[in-house]
Amino acid sequence: MSSTALTVTLHILDKEYRVSCPPEERSNLEQAARHLDTTMREIRNSGKVIGVERIAVMAALNISHEMITGSHQQGQTLNSQQQQISELVTRLDQALARHQH
Repeated sequence: MSSTALTVTLHILDKEYRVSCPPEERSNLEQAARHLDTTMREIRNSGKVIGVERIAVMAALNISHEMITGSHQQGQTLNSQQQQISELVTRLDQALARHQH
């Protein structure tokens, strides 16, 4: 990994932001900025929220909710998969035990 940071220009809701980041994180940063820009534009275009600061807070809440909900769903899926694997291992152990006797 490179220790030299680079400056990336991001455009979020018609404003330009210059952000420093490691070169290997540039793509992730740009993707995050695009997601934030899209979310903020959707909120602004809904007409329900007025003011850039309020739009930014609502976007942050929406994105945080997406992240938490997604993490929770991934955790549930992982638990379900682990349970299925455990059940398969048990069935394999039982089948192998029957064939050894």
